[in-house]
Amino acid sequence: MGLMSLTAVELGKKIAAGEVSVAEATQEALERTKQLEQEYNCFVTWDEKAALQQAESVQKKIDAGDLKSPLAGVPVAIKDNMCIEGRLTTCSSKILSNFYPTFTADAVLRLQEAGAVIIGKTNMDEFAMGSTTETSYYGETKNPWDVTRVPGGSSGGSAAAVAAEEVPYALGSDTGGSIRQPAAFCGVTGIKPTYGRVSRYGLIAYGSSLDQIGPLAKDVTDCAAVLETICVHDSKDSTSVDRTDTDFMSALSDDVKGMKIGIPRDYLGQGLDPDVKAAVLAAAKAFEDKGAMVEELDLSLVEYAIPAYYIIASAEASSNLERFDGVKYGYRTETFTDLHNMYKKTRSEGFGAEVKRRIMLGSFVLSSGYYDAYYIKALRTKALIKQAFDKAFAKYDVLLGPVAPTTALKLGESLSDPLKMYLGDIYTVSVNLAGLPAISLPCGSDRQGLPVGLQLIGKPFDEKTIIRAAYAFEQTKSYKRPTALTERGL
Repeated sequence: MGLMSLTAVELGKKIAAGEVSVAEATQEALERTKQLEQEYNCFVTWDEKAALQQAESVQKKIDAGDLKSPLAGVPVAIKDNMCIEGRLTTCSSKILSNFYPTFTADAVLRLQEAGAVIIGKTNMDEFAMGSTTETSYYGETKNPWDVTRVPGGSSGGSAAAVAAEEVPYALGSDTGGSIRQPAAFCGVTGIKPTYGRVSRYGLIAYGSSLDQIGPLAKDVTDCAAVLETICVHDSKDSTSVDRTDTDFMSALSDDVKGMKIGIPRDYLGQGLDPDVKAAVLAAAKAFEDKGAMVEELDLSLVEYAIPAYYIIASAEASSNLERFDGVKYGYRTETFTDLHNMYKKTRSEGFGAEVKRRIMLGSFVLSSGYYDAYYIKALRTKALIKQAFDKAFAKYDVLLGPVAPTTALKLGESLSDPLKMYLGDIYTVSVNLAGLPAISLPCGSDRQGLPVGLQLIGKPFDEKTIIRAAYAFEQTKSYKRPTALTERGL
């Protein structure tokens, strides 16, 4: 069993005890990446020289007793929409194919301060717009469970890198399910924190009112450790909330006795794959057996979540992406006649089809005559969805349901039908609209052996409760951490 098959916390303990050097762990991660990248395409870039230099520096600090983090010396991958000073950061788009930031995202900086060793930047849907990691300028990422299937998106590269055991954990970002859905498809664990928990400074924005950075890892313990490291108030981000309840490792308790868990009936209806439903209901039964109170409830407005989300997200995207014009940074068309022509050709050549589609949709709903008809109505719907969750949380501690209607789709299956891809986010987008925390973790498999994801949704800033519930589920007899490469004999 190699070092990359360990969880991040397990590897961190070995490094702290002197059983493994930081250089050894880093070298194995780099070797795994080089070995598997041709097949999976999880990374946009990786830097062997920089990683080994980091490893040497971190080892000196550990030896001197200056680093006490459980993640010290553990390799990590970063989604390619988070800036790292001096490192190529592309958002998997041609338009940023030559962009080297002059600053580092706050969440990444927190990991570096804790002694994490950055292996590279992971592949993603272009500007995080997609649910399959097929819209990337650098080619599709493949699911380590089955290379004919998608890893989910937009954080598919991060999820696949963890599932393929190229790194023990990674950072992703979640706008409408972009951490939870790939975690489900790849059989790993991912947390979308409450909006405002983690600084968005240095995260290249898709939907500014929806985006949140979070971890993807092998288990709940790792996710709690990473979240504890990156949840720090940041004055550079006006949406960053200053809170002291960030000791998430303390929530790792195998005790859900008396916990009230609600299952929205809306999440178990038409369109849900029978195998997914069976696995989710079996997980609910496991909670019941551990002493939790589990019952169904009506969570209204679910049918309006998808249109409200895509109107708001596309509107914000059309505003956020107007900065990419070929003037200040990024790609610029080689031939043009005047300034307006340069803008037009640069964006036409630099953006992919899905990004153009969402910019056009966003520009439309913000335009004169349609602003009130679409955008304002979507904002009102967002407020109503938040009220529906507030009403549910007046009675329940946690809401339980599936992450996605199906397991991992075949490559190309939804890319040819954008509406089908959008509908795949039906169980995740409401969480972002309401600014809630949620966790995705494996709860079984379908008849083809593909992992099924369980979603636990919590009250605002109550990550500890969903972490406790998820950890307790991991301790059940029926739970076994899925391993993609073991299944494939690799």
